[in-house]
Amino acid sequence: MDHLFTPWRYAYVSTAESATGCIFCDRAPLAEANREHDLENMVLYRGVYCFAIINRYPYTSGHVMIVPYQHLDRLDKLPAAAAAEMMALAQRMEGVLRELYHPDGINMGMNIGKAAGAGVAGHIHLHMLPRWVADANFMTVIGETRVLPESLEMTAQRIREVLAR
Repeated sequence: MDHLFTPWRYAYVSTAESATGCIFCDRAPLAEANREHDLENMVLYRGVYCFAIINRYPYTSGHVMIVPYQHLDRLDKLPAAAAAEMMALAQRMEGVLRELYHPDGINMGMNIGKAAGAGVAGHIHLHMLPRWVADANFMTVIGETRVLPESLEMTAQRIREVLAR
């Protein structure tokens, strides 16, 4: 059996807790005062039950997360209306990622619980990221370095522009 080690992920997993204990809850409030910080917090979109945000430690450019406002640790606790909005936003985000990045595929998934690999185990969130054939190149595997062709700010700006249409 082969093993692929990703030591660069430790920085994210070990610092994912915030002052209040949840990086998503810090960004979740719908208050107008909080919206003033959406640009710096990389919030892309706010719905009624969920919001979309850039992953600050992306695997690829365009790595976004869809997060319910409600702090829940299991998908089966998510109210039906929030689950429906999460999936509708995932459908919309798939179109945005395909338009902007022209990927060969899209990874979409949830890691529920620490044992499943969740960096923020107490607050469910859906990852979406564009993928290309052979995009796990030698830099990631050998050099423990990710090469991203654009800044997080540029990624956020491009996605926001498409979502605003």
